[in-house]
Amino acid sequence: MTNVALVTGVGRRAGLGAAICRKLAADGFHVVFTWWGSYDSEMPWGKDEQTVNELIRELEQNGVKAAAIEADLERPQAAVEIMKEAEAAMEQAPSVLVNNAAVSINDHLGNVTAEALDRHYAVNTRAVVLLIQAFAAMLPRGEKGSIVNIATGWSKGQMPDELSYVVTKSAAETLVYSISSQLMKRGIRLNGVNPGPTDTGWMTEEIKEELKELFPDKRIGEPEDAARAVAWLAGEEARWITGQVLHSEGGFLNRDSPGTEL
Repeated sequence: MTNVALVTGVGRRAGLGAAICRKLAADGFHVVFTWWGSYDSEMPWGKDEQTVNELIRELEQNGVKAAAIEADLERPQAAVEIMKEAEAAMEQAPSVLVNNAAVSINDHLGNVTAEALDRHYAVNTRAVVLLIQAFAAMLPRGEKGSIVNIATGWSKGQMPDELSYVVTKSAAETLVYSISSQLMKRGIRLNGVNPGPTDTGWMTEEIKEELKELFPDKRIGEPEDAARAVAWLAGEEARWITGQVLHSEGGFLNRDSPGTEL
């Protein structure tokens, strides 16, 4: 029986989520992914439902099944609904969960608001916890599972101009260290991947030139770099690995930023 992987936060073909889906499909997983058009509409790349359909067709070329679920992870009930929809689409429960979805809207100590913090928390923290809970509840007893949280580089250097994001997204890494042993008793591994600065289409040429100097080999991370790490942790070769955060960032020399002047 082919395993099913569920990947959250796949709104555009150039993104990290899409690269993860491609790698998992190439490795033989059926793939279900979530996307949320309203959030994409707020971002520079915009909502593009055609991109979702194109990605499904691309994944299916690997001889696997693929499906997409449009889901608002700000809704507390979304986690259980997603798991049920994924199981219905694939006729079996997912055995791999990749928590990739995130709200990331820059702010800092001088302009952060309660509303911004709450919105980031709902997706970056609460939804991740509830998805893990729903995943563990649905996975049949005796079956093996793997969860990979996409983490951020907060432990490698300060991120003062991404305050709401880093405060809430850091939970992806905290969970790995807090509940991995508990999940392993159920045969579920929990690990994380920090992709470091990755060129998913958001970088200006100026940002790219600045970042290149912080990579020892003078190239910026690509979505496929982190996707390979995620797929390895999800797969059978990493069956004895849990409770770890893999920093897939090519030796990035993270300089602490003083941040925006208050």
